[in-house]
Amino acid sequence: MFLTISTTGTPERPATDLGYLLHKHPGKTQAFSTSYGTAHVLYPEADDQRCTAALLLEVDAVALVRRGKGKGRGGAPDAALAQYVNDRPYAASSLLAVAIGAVFSSAMRGVCHARPELPEQARPLRVEVPALPARGGPDLVRRLFEPLGWTVTAEAIALDTEFPEWGDSRYVRLTLESETRTVAEALRQLYVLLPVLDDAKHYWVAADEVDKLLRVGEGWLAEHPEQKLITSRYLARRWSLTREAMNRLELVRLAETDDSEVETIDNAVAAETETEEKPTPLAVQRREAIVAALTESAAARVLDLGCGEGHLVQALLKDTRFTEIVGVDVSVRALTIASRRLKLDRMGERLASRVKLIQGSLAYTDRRLKGYDAAVLSEVVEHVDLPRLPALEYAVFGAARPRTVLVTTPNAEYNVRWESLPAGHVRHRDHRFEWTRQEFRAWAGAVAARHGYTVGFRPVGPDDPEVGPPTQMAVFTLDTTTTHEKDKEAKAA
Repeated sequence: MFLTISTTGTPERPATDLGYLLHKHPGKTQAFSTSYGTAHVLYPEADDQRCTAALLLEVDAVALVRRGKGKGRGGAPDAALAQYVNDRPYAASSLLAVAIGAVFSSAMRGVCHARPELPEQARPLRVEVPALPARGGPDLVRRLFEPLGWTVTAEAIALDTEFPEWGDSRYVRLTLESETRTVAEALRQLYVLLPVLDDAKHYWVAADEVDKLLRVGEGWLAEHPEQKLITSRYLARRWSLTREAMNRLELVRLAETDDSEVETIDNAVAAETETEEKPTPLAVQRREAIVAALTESAAARVLDLGCGEGHLVQALLKDTRFTEIVGVDVSVRALTIASRRLKLDRMGERLASRVKLIQGSLAYTDRRLKGYDAAVLSEVVEHVDLPRLPALEYAVFGAARPRTVLVTTPNAEYNVRWESLPAGHVRHRDHRFEWTRQEFRAWAGAVAARHGYTVGFRPVGPDDPEVGPPTQMAVFTLDTTTTHEKDKEAKAA
């Protein structure tokens, strides 16, 4: 998909100032990794009289299917019919909007440290989008852009020029021209209105999209005559989010009319906002789920295998039901940080008797790990090379054999919900792999069968109806019946 921004200039105000505003040098071709492919910025022309910057988004269609599975709320409707044959790599959509936000983030904010006077200057601008999905046709395109001061040319593209009787497609060839817009205003408006016209976002729309919409729509959305349609479509018709955005936009409009601050218009809203609970971080939800599972298992003596900097150990220490907590990690540096976090050198004698940090590798059996009620492998297995995973499996399930084992790991299917995660990338550079739910269940089921455990699965974090939770947890329980039979066989032998 393709977009160009052009401007004209004079010797006193050269058109090449566009390079300063976009933070991209006119003499270079640059490439940037985005959620679903590579964005290229180049300048087909650049001199004092005329300068054109082009944004070319090269979509990785295979990654788009693998991450989105051809479905998802707000996903491209065409993908449900044919995952690999759709318009996503070619037609401007939320994919292009995300690329604009990633590549031109400073320009959208109106930041230019080299020439701070430039962002506030209106200049002649011409924006061209060769293929734009427009659900509502050219008329809706004009209704969205003309109130913002643009001269709009929206030419409907025929389904097939050889068969004019088939009529027009849902795509338009768009040209916007203005003498009164700044580059920052143009980018912010495109960022919102391109996906609004497409009406099919490629990622899950969460509550933080309301803040994003209001931030990018500042200065123009509150007074737009199509505000309700823009808000509804941008938020993928999630009515609770749309209602929240509309209420906040109304406060902005009233404040602007009264020439005052939003806070003075509605003190009740400000008070509620101050006391509103922030979303619980996933790491905290993960620790809470682990503590709950350990409590259910009636575990008192717990191993935190791969304890890292000691966050889980610290959480377990707060609960007196856990009488002995042992943190194990191969990294001496991580154990040093954990010791500082726990303040082991200043800890009271009674509390200190409940906790111990030891250095050890999970690739080898360790007699120190035997005899515990439970062991936790929280976000550990994905850091182990797959050929070495059987060694870890035996060290924990075959040698240590705690009554309960908890394993948490990222759900690779959920990665599609993070638009900032580049296509094909894992969540952390040290992850050797990330499993889908099916892959994790297959591994866990095989481990349980080999070592005499039963296993169940629980979601950690919001359980998306289409791609599952961000973290998946397996709860292994030692099958005591099988264990007793094996012990009898061993004694008989």
